[in-house]
Amino acid sequence: MTTNVETFQFQAEARQVLDLMIHSLYTNKDIFLRELISNASDALDRIRFEALSRPDLIGADEKLEIWLESDPKERTLTISDNGIGMSREEVVANIGTIAKSGTREMMQALREKHESSETLTTLIGQFGVGFYSAFMVADRVTLVTRRAGEDRAIQWESAGDGTFTITDSSKFSRGTSITLHLKKFEEDAEIEDFTNKWTIEQIVKRYSDFVAYPVIFKDKEGKEADKTLNSMKPIWTRPRSEVTDEEYKEFYKHISHDWNEPMETWSFRAEGRSEYQALLFVPSEAPFDLFYATGKFGLHLFVRRVLIMERCEELLPPYLRFIRGVVDSADLPLNVSRQRLQEDRHIAQIRKWLTKKVLDSLEEMQRKEAEKYVTLWKQFGRVLKEGAGFDFDNKDKLVPLFLFESSNDPEKLTSLKDYAGRMKSDQTAIYYLTGPSRRAVEHSPHLEAFREKGFEVLYMVDPVDEMFVQWQTEFDGKPMKSIAKGTADLGDEKSVEEKKPEFEKLTEALQKKLDDRVKEVRLSARLTSSPACLVVSEHDVSPNLEKILSQMKGEAAKQKRILELNPNHELIAKMRNHVDDAALDDLAEVLYGYAVLAEGSELQDPLKFNQALVRVLAKTV
Repeated sequence: MTTNVETFQFQAEARQVLDLMIHSLYTNKDIFLRELISNASDALDRIRFEALSRPDLIGADEKLEIWLESDPKERTLTISDNGIGMSREEVVANIGTIAKSGTREMMQALREKHESSETLTTLIGQFGVGFYSAFMVADRVTLVTRRAGEDRAIQWESAGDGTFTITDSSKFSRGTSITLHLKKFEEDAEIEDFTNKWTIEQIVKRYSDFVAYPVIFKDKEGKEADKTLNSMKPIWTRPRSEVTDEEYKEFYKHISHDWNEPMETWSFRAEGRSEYQALLFVPSEAPFDLFYATGKFGLHLFVRRVLIMERCEELLPPYLRFIRGVVDSADLPLNVSRQRLQEDRHIAQIRKWLTKKVLDSLEEMQRKEAEKYVTLWKQFGRVLKEGAGFDFDNKDKLVPLFLFESSNDPEKLTSLKDYAGRMKSDQTAIYYLTGPSRRAVEHSPHLEAFREKGFEVLYMVDPVDEMFVQWQTEFDGKPMKSIAKGTADLGDEKSVEEKKPEFEKLTEALQKKLDDRVKEVRLSARLTSSPACLVVSEHDVSPNLEKILSQMKGEAAKQKRILELNPNHELIAKMRNHVDDAALDDLAEVLYGYAVLAEGSELQDPLKFNQALVRVLAKTV
């Protein structure tokens, strides 16, 4: 019996997802059952956890289970559980809308990539909207649920047409029941009959055999005994030799809600005074919110096979937040709280152990599977670099894992160790240049003398690199030096010093003309073909970091920089003859503007530069 019918509109983003679900063509429609069983398993985990502090929520002899019941005549399939259930407010919030974190990004991705069923499937899992996959196979979905501890049940129903209804309902003591009113079955359509017991059994075996609760097929007509379809063996407790790659892949999809396969699977076990085990996965792609402050990360924490926390951030340092998986401990109390976790010595011990295991595994992959490691690095390298700034205990393990672009090979990334092995005998430092992109830095005039001498230069083009070079001042006893800071120590300083007197009037005149923007004008040993470039003092921030900080904090005063001149360039030589000319104002403006543009920066006053350039060109013509 139902009363108090209310009709609601789906959130705009949810309507678009539903439309894609209903009208997109899928070859693997059976994934809907995996997602609904996974949701039921999560609900059972939650009631099991809440019952630790409220034992009255679960009866003394009650079993936690998931039931599947099909009705071929009515074309329905029902998935039920006696888990935590939902309140009326939770139903409206959780099923009427898309998860609020990243909604805009998700819809942008859907709009751009919805033509690919594989891509759309990935996005469904990535953005936590698996419930909507029911509409791939159902014309109508009816959900009845009752929150543990509440005295009324709620019925939710929708035909995927942009609206849903909420009514009061009668329901068993607690849990959720989802009935799919299946679309018409056509044998020649190459779509499985999801009311068929054998079909359902095969889907459960394929996707949900590892679920920790019984998945029971109930015979509606009572002709057969109820049958448990899954083995329920926690996959992380089984020897790796007894688990197939396919089982690991499906378990990863189950806990991560990522429908891509993992890139790597690691199984670890610690025995001794403390016992814990871990099954960890490296995703094949970075999640959309990897760099979002609102992103939710962490491993599933089990205590003696009871799920205590779904996202336990304390188990790994933040720079390993892309890792997915489970940790099961025998030493923690079942009712451990998040505050207690932050202080618990066992958690600190597990974190230290896990971090070492992960870094050792990454080092092994880098050494034995170089191409695979490069693939991993391109997805997660920016995150790993964050660790150099605060994980000092593991810095010696971390930094050798880092890869960089360089002038040595445009196609390959290099480690600091490999760079050091290629250094020339007369090279005194590991040289690098920071910037917003490879394209911006590889054409920089700062490279000219280094390239001519055959010195390799690392291209530091990730935003985090600007901080990394502050943290990492040397590697393997060799100093790290920016080629755009201080003076260029290339052995040519003596010849430059000898030319100072003949260019003294020019440098002084240019300093006077550009005093509001440069703190020094001097001759350069780092230029071979360009007339000028801009550098900063040894301890000043780079222009790229200055730009990043400005974007983060708003407009800030620009630091004055050093204008270096190439004494061997024809333009600079001719400018010596115009030191006292009125034309020097325009020449100074054009020369400074050229140096700014040559390094890939933006002009502060493009109009002033353009006017000066036109006047110089007019006089030249």
